[in-house]
Amino acid sequence: MDAGGFTGAVTDPWVRPSALATPIDSANAPVIDGSLSDPIWARARVIDNFRQKLPTVGAAATERTEVRILFDENNLYVSVYAFDSVSEDIVMRGMERDGPLFLGDAVSVRLDPGLTRRNGYRFMIGSSGGRSDTLLLNNSSALDEWDPIWEGRSALVEDGWIAEYAIPFRILAYEAGQSDWGFDIRRVIGRKNEEIYWSAFNPNFNFTDVTQLGTLTGITEVDQGIGLDVQLYGAARIKHDWHIPGEDTGISFTGGGNAFYRITPALTGTLTFNPDFSDAPLDARQVNTTRFSLFFPETRDFFLQDAGSFEFGGRGFGRGFEERSANNGRPFFTRNLGMVDGQPVSIIGGGKLSGEFEGFGIGALSVVTQATPTVGRQALSVARISRAVFAESQAGFIFTNGDPTGTTDNSVFGVDYQHRDLDFLGDRNFQGDIFYQRSFSSLLGDGDSFGIDLNFPNEPWAASAAFKQIDENFKPALGFVNRTGIRVYEANTRRLTRFDTEHFLRQFQVSASGFLVTGIDDVTQSREISSEISVITQDNHSFELNVVNYHELVPSVFQLPGDVPVPAGKYNWTAITALVGTSRFRPLSFSAEVICCSFYSGDSLETALSTTFQPNRFIGMTARHNWTQLNMPTGDVDIHVASLTGTVNFNPDMQLALQAQYDNISEGLGLLARYRWEYRPGEELLIAFGQSAVIPRTGFVAQRSLLTIRLGHTMQF
Repeated sequence: MDAGGFTGAVTDPWVRPSALATPIDSANAPVIDGSLSDPIWARARVIDNFRQKLPTVGAAATERTEVRILFDENNLYVSVYAFDSVSEDIVMRGMERDGPLFLGDAVSVRLDPGLTRRNGYRFMIGSSGGRSDTLLLNNSSALDEWDPIWEGRSALVEDGWIAEYAIPFRILAYEAGQSDWGFDIRRVIGRKNEEIYWSAFNPNFNFTDVTQLGTLTGITEVDQGIGLDVQLYGAARIKHDWHIPGEDTGISFTGGGNAFYRITPALTGTLTFNPDFSDAPLDARQVNTTRFSLFFPETRDFFLQDAGSFEFGGRGFGRGFEERSANNGRPFFTRNLGMVDGQPVSIIGGGKLSGEFEGFGIGALSVVTQATPTVGRQALSVARISRAVFAESQAGFIFTNGDPTGTTDNSVFGVDYQHRDLDFLGDRNFQGDIFYQRSFSSLLGDGDSFGIDLNFPNEPWAASAAFKQIDENFKPALGFVNRTGIRVYEANTRRLTRFDTEHFLRQFQVSASGFLVTGIDDVTQSREISSEISVITQDNHSFELNVVNYHELVPSVFQLPGDVPVPAGKYNWTAITALVGTSRFRPLSFSAEVICCSFYSGDSLETALSTTFQPNRFIGMTARHNWTQLNMPTGDVDIHVASLTGTVNFNPDMQLALQAQYDNISEGLGLLARYRWEYRPGEELLIAFGQSAVIPRTGFVAQRSLLTIRLGHTMQF
């Protein structure tokens, strides 16, 4: 079926569509059950003009989609009737909250209630019944860890499937009286690898970018509540350290909570007392074969919520730089709050202010950490202020103060400007980011860092160039830095070709990039020159081939895992990477990556294998194994890192998640099982069991067992 009468590819200039929401009385609100039997839905206007983003940009959708929008004083109601001519082939993958819904048939609503054209929300419902919710930040990043209270259900019907939403106004931050919202609907048709949109079908913009959302009008006279949410929890923990002789099993009880108060409709104040992180997943296990410390991303919900209010530097600390350099020099990284030298430290309490006020973006956070035998009680703080300028750009500053280790007086001040131009050269997209920071340390003195990133993310041609300098004395104690005294240069370009559905290929891409690191004296320390080709088939299978030439100046000997030394000197080598992956829309999928054949002055072979099995919406499992064999003149080492994750979904509100990780270098094993049941909206039972151990050749040696039982309750006013 067509969608709204569109046929073929769109050649006319893009026009932002508009739709009118229908007001209703709350007494007539629809029941959210995946059925459109409520008579009130007949009053809503129908949106059915959808276009493809994939596989054929701008072409008519191959299946009909009907969207209806209602609202009362409390909620925005959205229904989606996803017609399907072969309904028995609807793909259902995952049912858990924030699960992999994008791997099956799903619909998502994107909202920009403040009409910022910069920040927004995404609410997704899968044909499986699973739900996910995401904060969209600065048109560039997404936080899936945001978990507000809202209702969503889906149901299969004879000619497709239906999704129903009830999104409370109280969970959305925007100025009262804003009647025009940014709005879009996206639908994934799994078996066809097809994505369709009501508005933002331009492939130059990914889902985090809300600048091309359509406009939803007529949202008036709504109740956002007084804006107070109180989250309380009580937990019992049973812990035993098996590796400590004579250690008894310890039982403890604790409680705490968070209070969120919307000071204005767009500005939220947060207080936390004794926050609990037992629901955080295991860190992805890594074995370091570089000279520099690794970056481990934040996984704790409390710090991930509203993280966009503290975002600094734009692409300068994201996709703008080569992966190993992207995070180097961050002024603020929440993982340093409650962590000292990689070990957790209890947080007594803290406060946070986040959102917007009078056109200013505000992020302020301060926490107090518990004293340890080696570190006293610490107060750690950050403040971030930004201001929208021009049409889509923003400027701002950041200030941090405190050192988690307690060894220095440390603070950082930085300013940045993030430029966005959607009409560059008429109809092209251009992005530019620039930042400057200065750190003040009682131990190292003062140090600077600054950078610029220019990006032209368009089709068929795209290009970017970036520069970053980090002085020797730049030390952001609340940030992340793993390499100082350097200048970083990067440039890349790509050419993307898309094919129509009659062709075996869906897209073909060639790219080339250069990455250079010098000292402040301009002496080359690292250099990478790479070229890559990649293809994606109409069935969503992929293949990549990458050739990289490396140059490294090693100033002093460093140790590879297994105590294999790499002597000081200059090294040049070339590595070839081949990657093949099958479609993730299928019940069984896999990917295989091989990197060969040189590493510094030795030989290497690296493989990365991953297999995912999701036969239905109830069960999912992924197994990964990375093997690295290094044969160096100074010795040999084999590195194995293995992980297994699994999920059992009893229903959309009850899951059991399992994780297991092992590497042969540390001989460490980590196990985590988490049972979560949201038995009523805002009320949750969590049972988590963690086990750490080492597995030397002599057998299994338990280290620590920890069982946590936690009850949580959220009250909204």
